[in-house]
Amino acid sequence: MPLAPHQRLIALVLMLNYFLFGLLLNSVGIVILQSINSFGISKESAAVLEGFKDIPIAIVSFFVAALLPRLGYRRAMMIALAVVVAACLAMPLLREFWASKLFFLCVGAAFALVKVSVYASIGLLTRDKQDHASLMNTIEGIFMLGVLSGYWLFGAFIDAQNPASLGWLDTYWLLATICGINLLVMMAVRFDDRPARDDGARPLDDFIAMLRLAARPLVYTFVFSLFLYVLIEQGIGSWLPTFNNQVLKLPASISVQITSLFALSLALGRLGAGQLLKHIPWHWLLSGCVLAMATLMLLTLPLSHQVEADPRAHWFNLPLVAYLFPLIGLFMAPIYPVLNSVVLSALPRQQQSSMAGLIILFSALGGTTGSMITGMMFSRFSGQTAFYLALVPMAIILLLLFQLRRRTREPVPAPVV
Repeated sequence: MPLAPHQRLIALVLMLNYFLFGLLLNSVGIVILQSINSFGISKESAAVLEGFKDIPIAIVSFFVAALLPRLGYRRAMMIALAVVVAACLAMPLLREFWASKLFFLCVGAAFALVKVSVYASIGLLTRDKQDHASLMNTIEGIFMLGVLSGYWLFGAFIDAQNPASLGWLDTYWLLATICGINLLVMMAVRFDDRPARDDGARPLDDFIAMLRLAARPLVYTFVFSLFLYVLIEQGIGSWLPTFNNQVLKLPASISVQITSLFALSLALGRLGAGQLLKHIPWHWLLSGCVLAMATLMLLTLPLSHQVEADPRAHWFNLPLVAYLFPLIGLFMAPIYPVLNSVVLSALPRQQQSSMAGLIILFSALGGTTGSMITGMMFSRFSGQTAFYLALVPMAIILLLLFQLRRRTREPVPAPVV
């Protein structure tokens, strides 16, 4: 069923916010590379940026998600945008590595508010599981377009001749402006989120209900699958610019820009998944995606050995692996939004905010774990070894998908508080 005009406007606002946070959150890989180059820090020290991003996401989503319906989703997103405007302005003013930690801490906490609000709002805008999956994939695809834009935006400010230059920090003046525009749009748009509220429950009851939700077989099977998926995606996404720079010997600016192929692949995969799901059961589609990811990795990573630096490197003469490996995003793309949609659409609306909090919590934990493990393996062994390790969680996800399919066929018990 198509959305009504006012619902389409609300969906557009949600997409604008998701686009912005896609750009901000996934700049962590770029900032890791530039922090190594500009601030002279080690890979292990740079890897903590993922933690500064993801741990606040986990903490805020865990303690606040169940309470957000009381605050209001629109108000929560406005608070998040105001915090991010201040964080963006701080980056070019402070010009220190610790400011990058502060920036991702603020962006992570703000994203927790935005993601819970967006995910819960999807349930208010859609009528059935098919509509829910379609809008979820579209919004997640827009998120990846934000990621894609970030690589080119930052790449334009990186000095290819002087990797240690701090000129890339000027990107944040533009980002602060974009955040401010989104905040003004949010102030002008209103929507009714009262159906998501349970006015008879106390705040403590809401929080306890979220903990009980996590104990259900459907939910804990799902969150473990989600944790492993995000571990893979963030491990690859955060370290791909550094892999391009230090393993494929590409200049820093091209290393960042060519990573946009990964984001583009994710965006196209998510935007196209809705069409495939009309013809293929979700569990078969996702199983095929996992197998294709593993196959592509095994075929392309051997091409990255013994690559020599080319001083004339440009977009059209790079090593073949620089073009092929990022295409893993095409197969990776549908997994996250489809898993989320399958579980959220199986739950009552009153539980979707709590479920969104659990999604964000385990996504954040998976992202931090994946980036730190990848960074540690990258530093101690090689970039190839770090990426090969992703085959282990891929195998586990493949096993969990059919367990999750069985769980979704079971009736969902009514919420108990």
